[in-house]
Amino acid sequence: MSVQEAAPTSVRESVSPEEWEARVNLAACYRLVAHYGWDDMIFTHISSKLSDGTFLINPYGFFFDEITASSLVKIDLEGNKLDDSPHFVNPAGFTIHSAVHEIRHDANCVIHLHTIPGTAVSTAEEGLLPLNQTAMLIREELAYHEYEGVAVDHDERPRLQEDLGDKNMMLLWNHGTLTVGETVAEAFMRMYYLERACEMQVATLSSAKQLHNPMQGIPERTATQGTDPELAQKVTNHLAWPAMLRKLDRIDPSYRD
Repeated sequence: MSVQEAAPTSVRESVSPEEWEARVNLAACYRLVAHYGWDDMIFTHISSKLSDGTFLINPYGFFFDEITASSLVKIDLEGNKLDDSPHFVNPAGFTIHSAVHEIRHDANCVIHLHTIPGTAVSTAEEGLLPLNQTAMLIREELAYHEYEGVAVDHDERPRLQEDLGDKNMMLLWNHGTLTVGETVAEAFMRMYYLERACEMQVATLSSAKQLHNPMQGIPERTATQGTDPELAQKVTNHLAWPAMLRKLDRIDPSYRD
């Protein structure tokens, strides 16, 4: 076979084993977001940082349940495409992610969503309330950032960075939810807890005739019961995430392609 006739190299063959694993995990995260109904058509993003400082993100125009490991696009901190992928990305959609990645070197994955319950809670002046165990476990780890319009202006990044600080979850007022993690698994599980707490709050406030509030001091006590980082990482990375991947493999393993 001549050079001109050589078969094209697959993405898996052209990247390191480390990058391929990162691609599979990120593609799985996109599929899981779609599975739980958290996607917003072709909008919102999940980004994952590689060890060389580049990033993987979804090709613009794909539904989240179409994302595969090979279809992910490699970009730089400004959202510029770095590989020869036939797909393009939405640089404006990476503004929020780039703000986090720029200062939080432990935030290798950033998830940003526009779900109905997440946006509803981000629109309520009181934000996330300590109405249920899930909310009480995460509420003290939650940051807030004021809405400044569609996030296309890089001038907003310093204010978002300051508001996030060292927190791993954020409500973007009037906008949606955001979580970060050292791994894709950690970012996903934090989003699971945050979205579930928001969904519970919306359901509670829309149906309860009278609220049963926890006893004084219990929200603060509960918050301290979920703060063992070593245990949380073990449960997330070695128990919950493998279970999530098994679920996806049963439903549709094509995310690994």
